[in-house]
Amino acid sequence: MTVHLEVAEGVGTIRLDRPPMNALDVAVQDRLRELAEEATRREDVRAVVLYGGEKVFAAGADIKEMQAMDHTAMVLRSRGLQDSFTAVARIPKPVVAAVTGYALGGGCELALCADYRIAADDAKLGQPEILLGLIPGAGGTQRLARLIGPSRAKDLIFTGRMVKAEEALALGLVDRVVPAAEVYPAAHAWAAKLAQGPALALRAAKESIDTGLETDIETGLTVERNWFAGLFATEDRERGMRSFVQEGPGKAKFL
Repeated sequence: MTVHLEVAEGVGTIRLDRPPMNALDVAVQDRLRELAEEATRREDVRAVVLYGGEKVFAAGADIKEMQAMDHTAMVLRSRGLQDSFTAVARIPKPVVAAVTGYALGGGCELALCADYRIAADDAKLGQPEILLGLIPGAGGTQRLARLIGPSRAKDLIFTGRMVKAEEALALGLVDRVVPAAEVYPAAHAWAAKLAQGPALALRAAKESIDTGLETDIETGLTVERNWFAGLFATEDRERGMRSFVQEGPGKAKFL
């Protein structure tokens, strides 16, 4: 298999495994969708790490495969491409991307599907599709602009340039930079901490934020209000408030 899901202590690691560069061909895309849907369903997965291994996250699409496609073939395939990445973005649990080496094109777009991104200090990210006479097709024009703002997104997409980790951090493209050997441990630790948290409240927070970014503020506030009130019916809310009153803040255990 070109992508694996490994689960331990509440953390599911979706691992790309197509050496040498984890090129995102159709088989990888479809497998990503399958595993994202599996991670969504599984109760033992409470947080997710996206990882490509020690050397590279994903260097982009399989250009040889794409070169053989004509317009009709890509019309038929482009929806499946986007759906694969959207399935990752819609995992209703905390998702962190552990970015090593290159995250280019589709690799960068996959990292954009995470809630949080930790990059190696020697990582390079970018959307170089313009250099092929194309634009990003797996959500890059939409997710990148929402994350770092339209003018910065246009700079990266128009030029196709790669950015090093420190610039990516300054742009807001990644959230934390660590030595390469620490990327996966840091990402796993972030996920493991949240895996111990209140699953429904985390799901509510993620859906409220994501929905709010995609719609007007009144609709976003309605989603927030409904989730906020609904959480009062959960055992986690009872446990969290009881612990706060009896023991003080930050001591509740939700598992």
